[in-house]
Amino acid sequence: MPEVTKWFSFTWFYPSTFQSFTWEYKFFLMLLFAIPIVFILKWLLNIRLKQKLTIALPEKKIKSDLTSILRFIPDILFASIIALLIIALARPQTSNEKVEQWTEGIDIMLVIDISRSMTIQDFKPNRLEAAKQVAKEFIAGRFQDRIGIVIFSGDAYSLAPLTTDYKLLNTYIDEISFEKIEASGTAIGSALAVATNRMRESDTKSKVVILLSDGDNTAGNLDPITAADISHAYDIKIYTIGIGKDGKVPTGKNVFGQTVYSENTLDETTLRKIAQIGEGHYYRASDNQALEDVFKLIDKYEKAEIKESRFKDTTDYYQVYLKWAIVIFLLWIGLKSTFMSNILRD
Repeated sequence: MPEVTKWFSFTWFYPSTFQSFTWEYKFFLMLLFAIPIVFILKWLLNIRLKQKLTIALPEKKIKSDLTSILRFIPDILFASIIALLIIALARPQTSNEKVEQWTEGIDIMLVIDISRSMTIQDFKPNRLEAAKQVAKEFIAGRFQDRIGIVIFSGDAYSLAPLTTDYKLLNTYIDEISFEKIEASGTAIGSALAVATNRMRESDTKSKVVILLSDGDNTAGNLDPITAADISHAYDIKIYTIGIGKDGKVPTGKNVFGQTVYSENTLDETTLRKIAQIGEGHYYRASDNQALEDVFKLIDKYEKAEIKESRFKDTTDYYQVYLKWAIVIFLLWIGLKSTFMSNILRD
């Protein structure tokens, strides 16, 4: 609606102004169509009942005068008054509705394996890059959840603390590479311990760890099962994802440009046991699409209820049209109670 500060501005009668209104009693507006019908019937009835005198005049003496149109002014003013009252009854108003969304949120730690086996190309372009991509998509689907990142190979490292700054998280994910941790191996137990340490002081009702790995626990000082028990003690739910195909998988090319294959090893028993202790689920992803589907499934399971508060600020404008009706009514009364009434009628 255009800004209108004065009630006597003609802007109140612009079509754009009426289009911007919502109407509390919109059915009253139907009465507007009856106004011209009533006044046309009134004029026709007056013509029929009005006393006529037969006067013989030469045709050249009969003249048409534009001032004769002025006799319609009182009726037009009265019709305007009725129309304005109908508009006022319909209660024109504007509403400014604000919606606030909030949720208690979930604390989620993404624990990502960056050991050398994640270079294997049974995923496109490789396992690590595929994991990074689905992690970013997963983050994009969250709302006010705090998310952190732990990476691990022969050692575990907290890459990002729990945060709702998703743009920053995406930057961290883009920077993940095999050079982040020098120690070789797969320290699943240590990774779980680091994630638990990041979440143990959290007051959030729901705490979740998503652990993604493609190998066996071959490094670190903490057994994965013990680490899972510790996490469970802090009410942390654990989802585990085993990544990689069974059997021989491409690991790269040799000096002659030939693809080199190696046997894939994955300790599904341990990953499944970790998920069982953590009251979560274990999933196996053998390609990009399967990995994406797993994250979508977890995303569906771990959704906090989003609550809304709606604030509706409503402003009425019926008084503007009542003021216009009063002004025109006074003008109509003035015409009816002065000599102008007879002039306009004759």
